[in-house]
Amino acid sequence: MRSGQVTIKDIARELGISPSTVSKALKDHPDINSETKKKVQELAKRLKYKPNLVALSLLESQTKTIGLIIPQVVHHFFSSVISGIEDVLDEKGYFLMVCQSNESYEKEVKNAFALLSSRVDGILASVSKETTDFSHFENLIESNIPVVFFDRYPELIEADCVLINDMEASFMATEHLIKQGCKRIAHFGTFQHLRIGQERKEGYRKALEKYKVPFNENMVFLCDTREQAVIKAKELMESVNKPDGIFAVNDRTALGAMEGVKEAGYSVPGDIAIMGFTNEYFSTICDPTLSTIEQPGFEMGRKAASMILERLHSDTEVPPRKEIIPTRLIIRKSTLR
Repeated sequence: MRSGQVTIKDIARELGISPSTVSKALKDHPDINSETKKKVQELAKRLKYKPNLVALSLLESQTKTIGLIIPQVVHHFFSSVISGIEDVLDEKGYFLMVCQSNESYEKEVKNAFALLSSRVDGILASVSKETTDFSHFENLIESNIPVVFFDRYPELIEADCVLINDMEASFMATEHLIKQGCKRIAHFGTFQHLRIGQERKEGYRKALEKYKVPFNENMVFLCDTREQAVIKAKELMESVNKPDGIFAVNDRTALGAMEGVKEAGYSVPGDIAIMGFTNEYFSTICDPTLSTIEQPGFEMGRKAASMILERLHSDTEVPPRKEIIPTRLIIRKSTLR
């Protein structure tokens, strides 16, 4: 037998049967008798036969590859999502091709078309902060590429999505601050064209409303990075009307707020309580440890991967659906006053 990778034809030649019989025997097809199956499978094992995945994908008109577009790999949340996705895809024999937009609309568009050119079977995506035009995703769907969004999604596109209840989670976070005695709570939020920006602000507002704490638009800031939060928190603590609580849109922003408060000469939680969102890995090792909302990235990734595989293998057309993943409040030292 020739050197190199063993093929189905090599096994067929060795056993004196047709390549199609070998192929069916390897797939345990009922048309092939058990004795032939045994001979084929034993020889394949002895010769260390491995299927040619490229050839199989062309034959089946599938690449067995799922594309992923995320804002930034560096965030613990998104790396957890990747782990959840791969946990499902590996089991089903699919590969994952990861692209990151770095919060850039232009790069997100390039990612989308690069994945389309790579003939991926489907795409999972969380949109960038800059994205307000979603026509690149519409083009994918029109090209019969199923798309499942998670965390950040475009409301006007008919597609599956995996979310948390951002409004409810933000309500819980703000309510906790109020119950700790905070009466002047600032919200460090994100862009309001993003659903998560709108809903996290609305949950904050609803909690204030329930507990008769005045809502002040001047206490809501577009401040969603650690660097911005250091500056803004220090500025607020040096102002006449200092806040006594901060609810941040994510943990990195909360961490920056802590730094800014300390730079201004104040303490957390003694002078001001700080609440994050996501439950990043550093939330248990910063000083003080950070109270936050747990956003279960691994579970979101698993659900998103399962949904796209369901789309790919379903024989019937079903309407797009939203899956809501539960969250929980985690109380640590940064809010215990």
